[in-house]
Parts: sequence; C-alpha cells; structure tokens
Amino acid sequence: MPFAQINGAELYYETHGEGAALVFAHGGFGNHLSWWQQLAEFSRAFRCVTFDHRGFGWSREPADSPGPAAFPEDLRALLDHLGIQRAALVGQSMGGWTLLGFAGAHPERTRALVLCDTMAGVDAPDMRLLAASRPRPAGTGAAFKQAVAAGFSERAPAMDFLYRQIAAMNVNFAPGSLRKLLRVRNRVEPVVENRIPTLIFAGEMDEMTPPHIMEALARHIPHAGLVKVAGAGHSVYWEKPAQFNALLKEFLDPVPA
Repeated sequence: MPFAQINGAELYYETHGEGAALVFAHGGFGNHLSWWQQLAEFSRAFRCVTFDHRGFGWSREPADSPGPAAFPEDLRALLDHLGIQRAALVGQSMGGWTLLGFAGAHPERTRALVLCDTMAGVDAPDMRLLAASRPRPAGTGAAFKQAVAAGFSERAPAMDFLYRQIAAMNVNFAPGSLRKLLRVRNRVEPVVENRIPTLIFAGEMDEMTPPHIMEALARHIPHAGLVKVAGAGHSVYWEKPAQFNALLKEFLDPVPA
C-alpha cells in the first residue's frame, strides 16, 4: 500500500493511468475511494492521483497536527513525492479548500482548477457572511442527508449505501476537523491574476452549498465557468457521474498539458 511521509503525517495515495496529472481531492464524508466513477473514465488519458487527507481514510496524523490548515502543503509535498510539477485539480466540498489553498500558493503548478459544491474558504466578506448564514445540520445523520440530494436514497439505494460505507472508513477522523476547516481562509487572487482555467460545479438541490453560494464563488473568479446540475445535491460527482464526467472531460480537453 503506497504511503508517503508528508509534513509529519502519513498520507495514503494511489495513482492510476498515464499522461498529464489529474488530482482528485475528496470531501468530508469521503476518501480516495470516492472517485471510483471518475477513475474508470479518466485513467485512460490521465495520470490520476487520489489520496486520503490527513485524518481521513487510511492516512494518519499526529495528535498535535494542524489538521485542515496543512491540507494545501500536504498536496504540494505529495506532488513533489510523485515527481509531478503541474496538475489539473478536481475537488469536492472539503477538497475545494485544499485545492484553492494550493492554487493560491502555487499557481504556476496548477494547470486547471475544478471546484465542486464548495465554498473553498475564499477570504472575502460576502463568502464569510454566506458561510455564517447556512443552516447547520444537527448531527452526523442530518449531515449525511445533506451530502446528497433529497430522495437520493430512495432513487439509488445501492449508491447511497456505498456512499455511507466509504464514509465509514474514516475511522481516524477527528470530529473537530471540519470546524477547523471553516476557519481556514484562502486567497483567490492568484487564480484570477494567472487566469487559471477554472470550472465550478453546483448541484441544484445542494442544501450545504446551495446554488446562490456557488454563484457568489463564481463572481470571485470572473473567468470561471459555472455549471448547475439538475437533480443533484452536494455530491454531483457521485450522484450524476456520467454528466459530471462528460462536463469535466469537455473542460479539460482544450487545457494545455
């Protein structure tokens, strides 16, 4: 099993396929397994990288770890470990914080940026206000229900079950991690100034980051494309994989390697 000693943590990662690097960063209920529907498609043309954030999946972190504040530099160190200089980045929810933090610090290493159902920690008054105004789910069960669109468990019970089983693998998850994540602030200016190709996904039924929040994010990256996916909630990549993959492929095809 591939592990890398990264910034005091032990990070699990996988690579699949060959070609230009394409990194997938999972959300708070996920880990490296979350992207199986994307890997089957994109590993035919890209060198796909998945990993478990510190404290998630099979990754370990010490008790005095900085937690989510270390995510962007963890990614930088992992890419160094793999000998990857530039990569296209795809992140959902929590993973968006990682990727925007990385792109802000290392725009020259960011070939393209895809932010899915995430506020990404943009350091701006309107985004902080929107974050504060969101309803907070009461407990893990309620949060799970908001992770996908209402009615998803009835429409796709097997996929809903698998989503929960993958989340249950996060046995090292520290309950305070996501609260720490919300305190992390990322600069969006380097993405705008360097005109890093950017695509933003919004699930039209997303209760965690509703479309109006994703529209606000898009206003901070004027050159970004914004795609709203009907019938999807907070996990577009999981709920509507064929549509997600087609839109992602269309976005990545013209981006220079």
